Amino acid sequence: MGESEHTPLEGTIPFQVRHLIEVALEEDLASGDPTTEALILDQERGRAEAVVRAPGVVAGTWVFAQVFTTLDQSLSVELLVVDGSHVTPGERVATVSGSLASILKAERVALNFLQRISGIATETARYVAAAAGLPVRIVDTRKTAPGMRWLDKYAVRMGGGFNHRLTLSDGILVKDNHLAVVRGRGETFKTMLGRLRDRASHLLKVQVEVETLEEATEAVEAGADALLLDQMSLEHMQEVVRRYKGRVLIEASGGVTLGNVRQVAETGVDLISVGALTHSPRALDISLEIHPA
Repeated sequence: MGESEHTPLEGTIPFQVRHLIEVALEEDLASGDPTTEALILDQERGRAEAVVRAPGVVAGTWVFAQVFTTLDQSLSVELLVVDGSHVTPGERVATVSGSLASILKAERVALNFLQRISGIATETARYVAAAAGLPVRIVDTRKTAPGMRWLDKYAVRMGGGFNHRLTLSDGILVKDNHLAVVRGRGETFKTMLGRLRDRASHLLKVQVEVETLEEATEAVEAGADALLLDQMSLEHMQEVVRRYKGRVLIEASGGVTLGNVRQVAETGVDLISVGALTHSPRALDISLEIHPA
């Protein structure tokens, strides 16, 4: 299997991904594959090619390969492109050689991973291109498919985006529901942030979700490290940037689409988070073509 800076070296594939592949294969082959077992002879050999049917950014080729070799270690997989590459219709991205029965049994699971990961990378690349030339980062959220968090976020990086928190423990983000509870007790922003800093590691930054200019001011004056501007108008975003750019990190979130992401970027925010990158990606069309020996 070919290596690249984007491809984990043999033996370093994250345990989450290995486990996910094993579960996916078990799910699909719970009671075997009567179609393949009836029609394909054990000794039949051949080759299969993964072919792109739509333009996009391919990612997850090493996961695709790992599915086949997890099912049958005798299969040989050759990766023809580097993850993060822009591809065009008709382009081959990988070949698989060996037992045709094994290739057919692993086909759907392997394509499911490759198509989803490539779809997320492709959508991310569209957002990155829309904001090109402006000093802003496109970042993801934790709105990922259950069990797919590591791979979904890997896909975002392959599309040119950046990752927000991988898990809840990676940072402190005070959201609206946290604020509702705290305010219900009559606590101020300053008291709340003081309690957070007393309990949290000194390595963790404190970010506060705000919806108004007044809340942004309260959070900054209380000592927040970053603001998350939730569903703010462009005018209010610009005002927050004017007041606090350079003092705190400023992230825009909520209601961001391909149609307005550049306008949001032009306000001067540092980050733009887009949940749609991972919560509703469109799979990249890739098929597997079988060539019997």
